[in-house]
Amino acid sequence: MSDELTVIAIDGPAGSGKSTVARRLAERLGIEYLDTGAMYRSVTFAVLANGVDPEDEEKVAAVARRVRIDLDDGGLVIVDGVDATTQIRGPEVSRSVSVVAANQEVRSELVSRQREWTRRRGGGVLEGRDIGTVVFPDADLKVYLTADPQVRAARRAREVTDLDYDVVAADLARRDSYDSERKHDPLRQAGDALILDTTGLTIDEVVDDLAKRLVDG
Repeated sequence: MSDELTVIAIDGPAGSGKSTVARRLAERLGIEYLDTGAMYRSVTFAVLANGVDPEDEEKVAAVARRVRIDLDDGGLVIVDGVDATTQIRGPEVSRSVSVVAANQEVRSELVSRQREWTRRRGGGVLEGRDIGTVVFPDADLKVYLTADPQVRAARRAREVTDLDYDVVAADLARRDSYDSERKHDPLRQAGDALILDTTGLTIDEVVDDLAKRLVDG
């Protein structure tokens, strides 16, 4: 990583608060924010839209290499010219995204895009599952957010209005297992990451803590 880049890596499982914390922290610091999970979901959306079997690694990799993904700070997601902001968070994509994200060629392609995105902007706040371990292991600040599984499921259920708590909780448990056990770039804590349990914390409390740590060095 170039010394000219300022990179904050925020990792953790779904529902831990990554997206909201990363977006707020980026606003506080006046730098840009990238939701890398939305990139994997966008590839999954494109895979399904093209009638490709998520288990077909070669065809999925081909989709990942050619798909055009446009993300903005407001959360808008455009995939190959189609507004997929809502669809990438829906149940169909959610059921397949872990399989797509486990594809080594997909990961290589998106990691390359994430690094290029960061270089073009001189840094940023990136959130995902492998930012501090794979994408930017030398980030200025590495954070691993976690929370009680029930709290995480409740948070995600509030975001996905067409699914109830039990369905969301089961999906999160499945994704936790799949993401942690996958062969390529599994979800894990970087050895030098700051670990924060957000169960009993507000978003503002987490952002204040991280911003203070950056100022204090």
